[in-house]
Amino acid sequence: MSVELDVFVGNTTIMDEEVYQFWLDGYTVNDAVKVRMEGGVLEECEASAEVLRSDTMDQYRTFQMCERLLHSPAKLANQLLFQIPPHRQAMLIERYYTFDGVFVREVLGKKLSKGTKKDLDDVSAKTGVTLKSCRRQFDNFKRVFKVVEELKGPLVENIRQHFLLSDKLARDYAAIVFFANNRFETGKKKLHYLTFQDFAFCAGQLISNWTVGALDNMVEDMDVDLEKEFLQDLKELKILITDKDLLDQHKSLVCTALRGKTKAFNEMEANFKNLSRGLVNIAAKLTNTKDVRDFFIDLVEKVHLVPGTIKGAVLSHNINAIES
Repeated sequence: MSVELDVFVGNTTIMDEEVYQFWLDGYTVNDAVKVRMEGGVLEECEASAEVLRSDTMDQYRTFQMCERLLHSPAKLANQLLFQIPPHRQAMLIERYYTFDGVFVREVLGKKLSKGTKKDLDDVSAKTGVTLKSCRRQFDNFKRVFKVVEELKGPLVENIRQHFLLSDKLARDYAAIVFFANNRFETGKKKLHYLTFQDFAFCAGQLISNWTVGALDNMVEDMDVDLEKEFLQDLKELKILITDKDLLDQHKSLVCTALRGKTKAFNEMEANFKNLSRGLVNIAAKLTNTKDVRDFFIDLVEKVHLVPGTIKGAVLSHNINAIES
């Protein structure tokens, strides 16, 4: 009885970037084959449907075997099983850790726990991201969080070095870790118009100016915890809304710093007293854990600017105004 086998022998591991993306997006082999056929790959390569399916299955198996290495990216460069050029390794890692904005927006600020993971079915249905992809992205968030929480030093640099990510992606992960650690509320309906990048921009400002590592560069702790003494000192800002001379001086300093930097400047300048009162009242309560979690809700509710202008940059200016 004869048996037919398809055998391929080679040195460099062949990886199709398009097929890799299908695998990352949670496509089944059949779905990936269908999309490839609709894209005209059969005519382009002069191959049969059977060969295309075999090729897709082979690449899926390769990706699955590589996945354990992608969990610890540094191992990918040191292993001998797969001969993958450095630029391909970088592509595999960057894409594996890339996430969907609509997905991260749903879990931002939530505890990265089994309970949250159980709700991914609903998140998948809501966002249109496949359940398999949702799980991969969530597990990546959790993995990065667990690794960096045990490390000392700058958060972004730790993520970049241990997961070999680009600077932009490392900063995005730093924002996710920062929000998960401080449990900021981001899911309320009044915050839905804010994107992940809006929050990530604000996270960068907070990490740079309000954390333990930022305020004392001699401290080796990870710069993800808000500095408690700094938050306590913010209570002293109440004098800014009770002393007219200080209020005028504060207005002059803030307006000088923000002039030409935000479209909301004219509204901010005209309503500075109310704006200042709102910011100072928010700042004075940040020693309370619940008020820290509701920080972004309070900024939107109690800092009254023209509707539609309170986006990431303006939220950041509000944060900097509190600091100044």
